[in-house]
Amino acid sequence: MLGKTLKALLVGTTVLAGASAANAETFRWAFQGDAQTLDPHGLFETFTLGFQGNIYEGLVKRNDKMEMVGALAESWENIEPTVWRFKLRPGVKFHNGNDFTAEDVVFSVNRLNTEGSDMKVVAALIKEAKVVDDLTVDIITPTPNPILPNQFEIFYIMDKQWAEENKATEATNVKGGDEGNHANLNANGTGPFIVKSRQSGVKTELTRNPDYWDKDMKSNITEAIFTPIAQDATRVAALISGNVDLAYPMPVQDWKRLESADGVKPLAGPEARTIFLGFDQLRDELTASSVKGKNPFKDVRVRKAFMHAINIDAIKAKVMRGASIPAGLMVAPQINGYSEAMNERLPYDVEGAKKLMEEAGYGDGFEVTMDCPNDRYVNDEQICQATAAMLAKINVKVNLLAQTKSKYFGKVLAQNGYDTSFFLLGWTPSTFDSHNVISSLIACRGGEDKIGSFNLGGYCNPKINELTAKIQSETDQAKRQAMIDEAFKIHRDEVGHIPLHQQPLSWGVSDKVDVVQRPDNQFDLRYAVVKK
Repeated sequence: MLGKTLKALLVGTTVLAGASAANAETFRWAFQGDAQTLDPHGLFETFTLGFQGNIYEGLVKRNDKMEMVGALAESWENIEPTVWRFKLRPGVKFHNGNDFTAEDVVFSVNRLNTEGSDMKVVAALIKEAKVVDDLTVDIITPTPNPILPNQFEIFYIMDKQWAEENKATEATNVKGGDEGNHANLNANGTGPFIVKSRQSGVKTELTRNPDYWDKDMKSNITEAIFTPIAQDATRVAALISGNVDLAYPMPVQDWKRLESADGVKPLAGPEARTIFLGFDQLRDELTASSVKGKNPFKDVRVRKAFMHAINIDAIKAKVMRGASIPAGLMVAPQINGYSEAMNERLPYDVEGAKKLMEEAGYGDGFEVTMDCPNDRYVNDEQICQATAAMLAKINVKVNLLAQTKSKYFGKVLAQNGYDTSFFLLGWTPSTFDSHNVISSLIACRGGEDKIGSFNLGGYCNPKINELTAKIQSETDQAKRQAMIDEAFKIHRDEVGHIPLHQQPLSWGVSDKVDVVQRPDNQFDLRYAVVKK
């Protein structure tokens, strides 16, 4: 018979049982870090946005099969090349009882462009929003955009009146470490759950929205309690002891322990997230390096040397316990635009790396600080430690700065400039399309088009920006794929970043519940059921 872990890897999601919302049911879950804000425009980060998605909604959403369906919009059509018309769902109310209308959509579009917003990538998709009537809104795009609805799942709609009353018309500036405004600590969405109480970093309690528009929601949960648990061992113990019904991520080395424990099981599968390394290639001198007066990462030979020096198979075997998928591209196989033929990486070659360092004038190596989260990705700090040990073989001394994700993101996304010389980051494109990765991570940053906002190291090739704009509007799929391949080839040849791997989804769940495991690692309470 197949073990539970293997079954989960093959299946990826559990089968939902029918459920009635008539009985009160409490669901408890834990993640390794907290949602950084309740402001839906405050931070472009998967867990935070996924958590908020139980409270706020967008015009569209994904169902349990990852199909794009209507949420606050019932339908939409591309009425002109640069105009998308959304017909809004009637009778929807915010949690405080206010009516949802087209004015709220226009307000939310404008809020995306405020100084504290971290959703500039979404804002760049929109030139203007116009009210047609109370339940119709037109979204005007700068250029034709045939995939616009697919890019809107994480664009959540706020209540204009509530925001004005609470002086929250501008987004919270999470990057600057600011505690922000009323919307950072309070919420008023249209979603299936209402915030009952919140203690940042401690606990958030949600209650079922009795007026939620979707009366066919599968979940029978009436109360949901979220607790961030930073330590892996504590998170595992909380699941096994029954203190939580779901905990993630689970250390891959604990899968066997979960298989043998009573009442729980591991739930694993491939995640559509690519973990990668990046360098500051923009500054003339690195902010955290022993090299003065110049920037070694501006030299492609140094970047290639770093990639040659990293033994990705050893990271897979020793750090990830065989559960990761080594990557040569910045996108996973599940992402539209992925090409197996393009998914090649430079081979592990320490001697070749040393030669490149010598040619670049850094035969004796140098010191550099590496920024790394320690509670965001699966084994993130251990990956950084392994990388540091490997780079030592080419005389590079890595000073590892591993921090909790709130401090990490506050530093690398600092409002006064991207404060990092060398970093680890992970990315799942919210649209499940390669354009999101190219426009967010690879395109030159700082232009009027607002793309490249998560290009922390400032990698820049103007040709990729040209391709980004064309990929956005191209409707011929063969031509579009050719442009995606061209952009990725330029980036790969220049070692703009170092893709490492796709990490595994690694959850632990109680036998008392059924949940759906999304390939983007977001947890959706709408599909969680407490068994009778």
